[in-house]
Amino acid sequence: MKHLKTLLLLTAALCLIVSCGRSGSSVKGEKKLKKGEAELVTLPFDVTILGNYTYFGPDTLPNPKCVEPLAAWRVIVDGNGTGTPVGDFIAHFDFCGDSLSNYGNSYAYLAFSDGDTIFVSAAGRVLDGRLEDHPAFVTSYWKDTNTILGGTGKYEGAKGEFVGDDYNSSEDPYSHHHWAGTITMMKQKTE
Repeated sequence: MKHLKTLLLLTAALCLIVSCGRSGSSVKGEKKLKKGEAELVTLPFDVTILGNYTYFGPDTLPNPKCVEPLAAWRVIVDGNGTGTPVGDFIAHFDFCGDSLSNYGNSYAYLAFSDGDTIFVSAAGRVLDGRLEDHPAFVTSYWKDTNTILGGTGKYEGAKGEFVGDDYNSSEDPYSHHHWAGTITMMKQKTE
């Protein structure tokens, strides 16, 4: 009986050691990536941007882009942002609007220091006032669902969706943006 207990304890210990050694291995049928290989992953997309209005007015610029029904005004915003999983970037938005504050026909991107870019589509409506959870200095806001349209470099083929919680402020001349959603992109294994 003593030998049987010893044998069972050794067997249990051996099984425990073997299972711990396999904790980093892949699931049966799942491809284990090697360093340098890529896989498609969906990650939280959570960024903040502080934008500077570089143009606001009628679409009388050298390269007009606004067409009916969004032809009453054009806005160009350039800014800086940071977020997960993308890090620091510069942002550029160029879009058109109508007399009811609807906006769209956007050309918008996030550009990174390594030359990679994420393209986004933005459309919705700017509303006067603020929401209850906004700071008291918010004068107008837009809270719309927008789309990631792809990109270049490591963001080539990226897609996703995010909700913007964006506003203008009486305390400064900037646009304030907080986007939360997901991004699906190719991610390389680095180790």
